[in-house]
Amino acid sequence: MAAKIIDGKALSEKILESAKKEVEEFKKKGIQIGMAAVLVGNDAGSEIYVRNKQLACEKVGIFSKKVVLPLTITQAELEKAVEDLNNDKKINGIIVQLPIPSHLNEKKVIQKILPEKDIDGYTLKNLGKLYVEKEEIVSATPRGCIKMIESTGQQIKGKHCVVVGRSYYVGKALAIMLLTRDGTVTICHRFTENLANFTKQADILCVAVGKKDLITKSMVKKGAIVIDIGINRLETGKITGDCSADVKEVAGWLSPVPGGVGPMTVACLIENTLIATKKQIEKGMI
Repeated sequence: MAAKIIDGKALSEKILESAKKEVEEFKKKGIQIGMAAVLVGNDAGSEIYVRNKQLACEKVGIFSKKVVLPLTITQAELEKAVEDLNNDKKINGIIVQLPIPSHLNEKKVIQKILPEKDIDGYTLKNLGKLYVEKEEIVSATPRGCIKMIESTGQQIKGKHCVVVGRSYYVGKALAIMLLTRDGTVTICHRFTENLANFTKQADILCVAVGKKDLITKSMVKKGAIVIDIGINRLETGKITGDCSADVKEVAGWLSPVPGGVGPMTVACLIENTLIATKKQIEKGMI
């Protein structure tokens, strides 16, 4: 029997519908929520990602601002742009669209964002809270993955969860979130030998590498939940994930690419913006 598809688009619509109601409640109190996206250069992929975030903001009633900066910008100038948004009372959430040009220090830029406005959940303060099991503003992609897993009705507790990919903002954060929910977690990466030995043991398999057809059906346990987080753009322009098409023949549940983690990431970013706004109210920043 073919895997049940975890429809990220449908799940994301439910999140956005709930967010819209919250935004309306904020407006009744005189608070207009705002989000700003900082984009360095004119990378086509980044432009699309930012546009999707702006469309989601528009859908729920959040004001959005796009700050486009030249490729030649210096580290100091980029950090100043972030500081300006920190001080902008109209902005409650800030994202710096990654990747940024190699002459810039990505981590230093991210750490300039106020933790209360860091809706990507990338600052050390927000990552630290995640580590001690205090999930507040957490990276939107892992948050979306957890929601997709939970939507299957299967428990994470006691399950063997294998995360392929140890990126700073996705793989590691997702592994911690699974561990917090009492999953038994294994992290695999480029230096893992005999990858299939690990993936075949997974009750829940999350793949975030960015390599087409990395995971085939022979590497997947029958009935497993498979969350494909990878994004690969083919020469034809088509988008595909890290799992080959035949994975659906053995998996119990499978998130598609596109239409899976992507829409959920955007919806969870909106959710993070609401969480951030509440934190700013608590701290008297609004």
